[in-house]
Amino acid sequence: MSPETIEPAPARSWRIPEGAIAYLQAAPLALILGFFFLLPILTIAIVSFWDYDFAGLYPDFLSTNYTDTLGSWVTWKIYLNTLKFTAMVWALTLLIGFWVAYFLAFHIRTTTMQMVLFLVCTVPFLTSNIIRMISWIPVLGRNGLVNSTLIEMGIIPQPIEWLLYSDFAVVLAMVHLNTLFMVTPIFNTLMRIDKSLIEAARDAGATSWQILWNVVIPLAKPGIAIGSIFVVTLVMADFSTVQVMSGGQSASVALMMKNQMSLLQYPAAAANAVVLLIVVLLMVAAILRVVDIRKEL
Repeated sequence: MSPETIEPAPARSWRIPEGAIAYLQAAPLALILGFFFLLPILTIAIVSFWDYDFAGLYPDFLSTNYTDTLGSWVTWKIYLNTLKFTAMVWALTLLIGFWVAYFLAFHIRTTTMQMVLFLVCTVPFLTSNIIRMISWIPVLGRNGLVNSTLIEMGIIPQPIEWLLYSDFAVVLAMVHLNTLFMVTPIFNTLMRIDKSLIEAARDAGATSWQILWNVVIPLAKPGIAIGSIFVVTLVMADFSTVQVMSGGQSASVALMMKNQMSLLQYPAAAANAVVLLIVVLLMVAAILRVVDIRKEL
């Protein structure tokens, strides 16, 4: 056979295995989350085992920070106080947020007006949390708007002291700051409900309360769960509202960590952060066990 008749071997084409394509597509997001989310958490977990004194931090592997945190009745009291704030704010934001979302979804007929009223709800978020929080001080103060109005109307003889710098003020400010995080997912869920289901229930003779309890609320559970996750995580991590609105008379876990960091007790604060993260994750897991939010995503 002559050299001219020899055919060249076909070039081999390199192909990515089909199973690896999905991993390559997810790699950029995984790297971003790993660097900005997992790495800081891992760093906090490592520092929580370090030793420290007034002079600096010393890499070590000690459980002292956790035993001091979990073995102190003051810490348990602060955690219970934080859970109390969380439960009260969650219940109030759920009550207010559900009825606001229900009104927007079922009592406002036009989509344009629904969007306009929903945007009105977001107007306070055009300012910072701090400004919206301290705006309650001239309203609830001893000589504030509420006390002055009640005294002028003759309803009370003297100013009410517990309106400001109390647990009431803390809960009120937190509800004001976090209600929209409950309204938005519930409103989104209610807008997806097929109105024919409600008409069918009404034609079958169901009352308004029966329709609400047996049709609307079950279908709104994914939105309620998402809003609950938002509110719970935000309240558990809030320290500025507790510090300002209680006047230093109450405490939360986040405020305790902030005070520890101001005293350069970073390993102790890191141990508290890890415990708080575990508590929040357990609360979120409990919510997800009750409601499957994959229907909403």
